[in-house]
Amino acid sequence: MQDISRRAVLGAVTAAPLLAAAPAFAAAQLTKPIPASGQPLPVIGMGTWITFNVGDDPVLRQRRVEVLRAFFEAGGGMVDSSPMYASAEEVMGHCLEQLGPQPSLFSATKVWTSSPSGGQEQIEASHRLWRLPRFDLLQVHNLVGWEAHLERLFAMRAAGEVGYVGITTSHRRRHGDVAALLEGQPLDFLQLTYNPVDRAAEARLLPLAQERGVAVIVNRPFQGGRLVDRAQRTPLPAWAADIDCENWPQILLKYAVSHPVVTCAIPATSQVTHMRENMGAGRGRLPDAAERRRIEAAVAEL
Repeated sequence: MQDISRRAVLGAVTAAPLLAAAPAFAAAQLTKPIPASGQPLPVIGMGTWITFNVGDDPVLRQRRVEVLRAFFEAGGGMVDSSPMYASAEEVMGHCLEQLGPQPSLFSATKVWTSSPSGGQEQIEASHRLWRLPRFDLLQVHNLVGWEAHLERLFAMRAAGEVGYVGITTSHRRRHGDVAALLEGQPLDFLQLTYNPVDRAAEARLLPLAQERGVAVIVNRPFQGGRLVDRAQRTPLPAWAADIDCENWPQILLKYAVSHPVVTCAIPATSQVTHMRENMGAGRGRLPDAAERRRIEAAVAEL
């Protein structure tokens, strides 16, 4: 499998020299509280879709170890995966074993099966693959089979077998279904797509999450990498320094996590340099309302 780079302009680089050039992360990561408990969660997490699906390739696996190492060294918390992501969960388990216990880890994965009875088997398989006895968060992926799965997950939460329960969607057409579940189910987390050009969640889901006290995880903050590719053809605006941003990815991430209802964002990367860029968005000032509008305008002109 080819290694993945969301910013081809930087070229391919190996992990060893990157580690030698590692900057010191003196500033603590910004956190937001999980509404259900008040537990603080770093605002920048990481996803594993595509990027950690590298199978048994030893070279690519070692590169993912270094990506994850950089994440934790920078104060990272939430790591999100899914059985849908092919080998990603297995690779994550390998990486965590190589790194050893990470006190800041907030483990999040999903149930993704239409079989009501298959949910338990899938959860048990995820435990084995991650090599963890307990997940912090289990989510129903894209609402598939949610009726049976939520019942099971709520029972697990009551028994202390999982910390939090959530649902996810990557599709605007499912926002009505998501809203109904937010209104009718005791959910802790909602994962959805949000970025300066995909703001549909602002209409109903984000206000409803705030009303219901549900934490919000942002997926696709870079629109699958397309926003970064477009932005990097444009010089970094001078006002980026006002919000402590050194590059466009940090601007885009700070836009996502500066929304008052958003708890964290989970960009995915296969490159240590990109991970360090991402984690820089979790430090310094977050944009205020006026600065958020300026980011929206700048992105619209890309």
